[in-house]
Amino acid sequence: MEFHEKLQLLRKKSEMTQEQLAERLFVSRTAISKWESGRGHPNLESLKGISKLFSVSIDDLLSNDELIELAEIENRSNIDKLACILFGILDIMVIVTLFLPLFGQDSGGTIRSVPLMELELTSNVLQVIYFLALTLLPVFGVIQIGLITMAQELPPSGRKTWSLILHAVCIMLFAISRQAYVTTFLFLLFLVKIVLLICDRPHPIRKNSP
Repeated sequence: MEFHEKLQLLRKKSEMTQEQLAERLFVSRTAISKWESGRGHPNLESLKGISKLFSVSIDDLLSNDELIELAEIENRSNIDKLACILFGILDIMVIVTLFLPLFGQDSGGTIRSVPLMELELTSNVLQVIYFLALTLLPVFGVIQIGLITMAQELPPSGRKTWSLILHAVCIMLFAISRQAYVTTFLFLLFLVKIVLLICDRPHPIRKNSP
């Protein structure tokens, strides 16, 4: 008997609904439905909760193959969360570009480096665009880390994709504006994200030979 069948049997023996079980385990009813239909497994914390609630051992709940699969899924989840947190930190680091002298200011034929706050542009609109571009990523990073901290389940990998897209747009904006220093700084952070993304590629879960 597989885990999803055991869970359903234990729940029904205890005369509990999926909603009641979800409340006891502090998860959503959708999660319970997914586990009982065999479309997923609980994380280790939820598994411990099930074990304690129904007074059965984890070994009784899962077969050896399921234990190995769960351990690898949990490890994969932790790695993905760490990668998302690092993405968020890199996004927040962009805020330093507001204060570092990374912008070229033409002063009578001489180009000097100044912070954004001291940059004098012919168009106030362009300065506002610069400011919004360099604050959007840090705000996104703070939100991403906050969601990861509060969420019980793995955050969507789409957040990393959006982080890369926003970052690429910022790089193109400053490259077109010929702001070489800030473009270089942003590009280096972008390369670190690419390396993290490559290292974070999912690997197939190993199965034991029959």
